[in-house]
Amino acid sequence: MRSSITNYLTIDVEDYFHVSAFEKISPPSTWAGRECRVERNTDLILNILDEYKVKATFFILGWVAERYPQLTKKIASQGHEIACHGYLHQRLSLQDRGTYREDICKAKGILEDQIGAPVLGYRAPSYSITRETSWAFDELIEAGFKYDSSIFPMKHDFYGIPDWPRFSGYAVKTEQGWQSSDSVLPDQPSIYELPITTLKLGHKNLPIAGGGYFRLLPYAVTQWGLKRINQQEQQPFVFYLHPWEFDPQQPRMAGASAKSRFRHYLNLSRTEKRFRRLLSDFKFGSIRDGLQF
Repeated sequence: MRSSITNYLTIDVEDYFHVSAFEKISPPSTWAGRECRVERNTDLILNILDEYKVKATFFILGWVAERYPQLTKKIASQGHEIACHGYLHQRLSLQDRGTYREDICKAKGILEDQIGAPVLGYRAPSYSITRETSWAFDELIEAGFKYDSSIFPMKHDFYGIPDWPRFSGYAVKTEQGWQSSDSVLPDQPSIYELPITTLKLGHKNLPIAGGGYFRLLPYAVTQWGLKRINQQEQQPFVFYLHPWEFDPQQPRMAGASAKSRFRHYLNLSRTEKRFRRLLSDFKFGSIRDGLQF
């Protein structure tokens, strides 16, 4: 039985050579010489969403928006939310605060110029806001973002804050550092946080809501876990995918490790079919519409 809860559908608009798994063999200096496939793959997603009459939030990489301004405008013209994924797809642990500030402001400015409207949401490359990089919240607030969707409340080699609450609330600055809260005190620095959804089994938070996990797990497992979140916990989930995950014919990256190749290329040919099932089984909308920013 389909839940009446509207979940958040998010698309991280980046190309196959931007991913962190390939950062050592695909630095930004090489990107201009690679075959870009992000526009055609995003068009496929837009066509599917139009078919199912679903709106989503598109976290667009500034590097992509700068080269394909017509893509940003097309996404916005079809009623989807434009949000920011930074300019270069660099994990926060590899940046200092000054570089990070320049990166997010540059990307936000490009996107806002293209759509003629404020960009309110942000997602860090590879969900890389962690306890060690929580200074990013200060920079996001200063840049004018109203919400963030970067925290993955689980342990991973690239990301994760395992003890962060699983569902949305405010990230607030306290004397002990940045913490989650249901409310904000007057003049307290804060930003609304929508963590990537995990499934709690026992004492562990397990990934269930997108990306490589969507391609790795049998669809029945994904469906069961997401229905459990909607029906038993009565919470919306945040689901994410990337345009390159719809592209089994994408170029293979020479020199990548076996683990990176497994993560990136596994079951790419199954993404579109599973995505269509997902849109049939669950109700979705954009973050902007759900939170009414």
